[in-house]
Amino acid sequence: MMKLRVSAVQYHLHTINSFEEFANQVEHYIKTAQEFDADFVLFPEFFTTQLMSIGNEQGRPLTIQELPDFTEQYRSLFIDLAKKTKMHIIGGTHVIRKGDRLYNVAHLFYPDGRVAEQAKLHITPTEVKEWNMSPGDGLQVFETEKGTIAMLTCYDIEFPEIVRMAKAKGADVIFCPSCTDDRHGFHRVRYTSHARAIENQVYVVTTGTVGSLPTIDFMRANFGQAAVITPNDIPFPPRGILVEGEINHDMVVTADLDLDLLYQVRESGSVTTWRDRRTDLYPDWK
Repeated sequence: MMKLRVSAVQYHLHTINSFEEFANQVEHYIKTAQEFDADFVLFPEFFTTQLMSIGNEQGRPLTIQELPDFTEQYRSLFIDLAKKTKMHIIGGTHVIRKGDRLYNVAHLFYPDGRVAEQAKLHITPTEVKEWNMSPGDGLQVFETEKGTIAMLTCYDIEFPEIVRMAKAKGADVIFCPSCTDDRHGFHRVRYTSHARAIENQVYVVTTGTVGSLPTIDFMRANFGQAAVITPNDIPFPPRGILVEGEINHDMVVTADLDLDLLYQVRESGSVTTWRDRRTDLYPDWK
């Protein structure tokens, strides 16, 4: 029986004064997930923007251009925590710089110290216009001792083709770190997460930021809720929700994923959506 336990963090954004404060908050959530014996813990998209609230010597908040300056500290912190706790940690997303471009990158920290990256592939108009983000240029899936996963960030989940590709490459669990500022954005991500779980007969684990960064433009409002989403078939809950958080609360949710159930419903479920694709009518994705 292939089972894995996942925890998702509804990360509470608030103004901080030092990297140490950030590290302490991160460690608190990770220790919480560890107490639940989680195999994977998911943080939200853009949660490291909290570091911009530390500000500079003049007391002004840092800009998105300065956020990549924390990359080394961010990686060290999460590598250390993944090794100590023996958990797989999806460290939400962090903005990194390559050449003169900024990328919004999901990071998977393995228990053995390895780090895998997946840049966000679809960039929202705000990310382009206000923060000059660049899109990633390829999709990977990641092998772990507990199964094959993909990391598709927020807006990515709204594009069915990319999740088809992840499933075709062998992913059984899609981790979707998210950051939405209102109900409209939240429900776009949430509803499409359910659609992708049904279409591809995969699990989707998603979470978002809660709280507020009053000094950081475009991070003042957050509407977030974690959820562990399943296909809608007999072995799973009727609404396709294994667990969900309280909206906009600072908390961690945890659930068990049974991969054998996925394989069963793909073979002999009420519907077999993956198998019944009409690739004679529309393209398949690899």
